[in-house]
Amino acid sequence: MSRIKTTFKGLAEDKKTALIPFITAGDPHPDMTVKLLHALVESGADMIELGIPFSDPMADGPVIQRASERALANNVGINKTINLVKDFRKDNTHTPIILMGYANPIEAIGLINFVDSIKKAGVDGVITVDYPPEESKEFVSLLLENDIDSVFLLSPTTEDDRIQLIIDQATGFIYYVSLKGVTGSANIDIEQVNERVNNVRKFTKLPVGVGFGVRDAKTAKEVAAIADAVVIGSRIVLEIEQSNKDTLIDNIKKLMREMKNAIE
Repeated sequence: MSRIKTTFKGLAEDKKTALIPFITAGDPHPDMTVKLLHALVESGADMIELGIPFSDPMADGPVIQRASERALANNVGINKTINLVKDFRKDNTHTPIILMGYANPIEAIGLINFVDSIKKAGVDGVITVDYPPEESKEFVSLLLENDIDSVFLLSPTTEDDRIQLIIDQATGFIYYVSLKGVTGSANIDIEQVNERVNNVRKFTKLPVGVGFGVRDAKTAKEVAAIADAVVIGSRIVLEIEQSNKDTLIDNIKKLMREMKNAIE
């Protein structure tokens, strides 16, 4: 059983919702990424979504776009991101790490090379925003052969026949995008999210995580009552952007504890 499945199973037995923070590898500096990963775990993260910096992150709003720009300016790309996971695994072998990225960098280094590299590094899952299910079969098969979960996004506009198509290939959990648009772009309509998540559950027994609009403890608490996981990205990345080197870790821990307390 994968780390992702094991974590969700344990949380379900305790009737708890997973907290999944997102940060971009290399932001604000490569030397801080592993420290931030450990800080996230220490302050309540059940899993971590780690962004691979990319020059054209189409699903991400301005906050995470700027994070990618800072990371790329620090010469952090796909290979350095994988190496940072390796460094994290020296001291943490239990927290699931899910890489979030785009097809271009993966295609550039080759599917087989990518999957082999992340397997050795200790990655547990992959979200590739712009790999549609029709073109993902080879990639998903490679991931499954290496016990790595393939996590797909569903949106408010995803129709039932496409939900089924995506779920047929998904493992680990389903990531429901709570709003139309990019990350951090609007307030969540909780009633609509509840309705859509319940509809997704008609098609699968996989856990359902919700993200793309959780910006405060109140929203996190509301989402936790609906979903199996709360994904928080832009709010954390904004805290990174607004903190200096001396206050960064403490500020992130404080924010995470607020979110953790809210969802529990």
